[in-house]
Amino acid sequence: MKKLLLSVAFLLALSISLTSCRDEKKADSAEDAIENAADATEDAMEDAADDAEGAMEEAGEAIDNAAEDVEDAVNNAVDETGEALDDAADAVEGAANDVKDKVEDATDDN
Repeated sequence: MKKLLLSVAFLLALSISLTSCRDEKKADSAEDAIENAADATEDAMEDAADDAEGAMEEAGEAIDNAAEDVEDAVNNAVDETGEALDDAADAVEGAANDVKDKVEDATDDN
């Protein structure tokens, strides 16, 4: 019985010593890979957010510039229209004065 007990104890000790020597490098490398992937994903998301923010700022500036260009074009059109109306009014007034003078000359001659 002593031999059986000693044999069981020996086998138990041997199995414990063999199973406790496991390879932890695989577990560590998997954890490192997961952490690296998480870091890379976080960096990529931050870069994408920065790029989106920059694009939005550029779009806002482009909209502001376009609005200013439209405003300038409208103001120029209004100014040119006003000048054209003034010129037309002057031309009509000059033509009316010419007609008036001709009518007066014609009435004086008779």
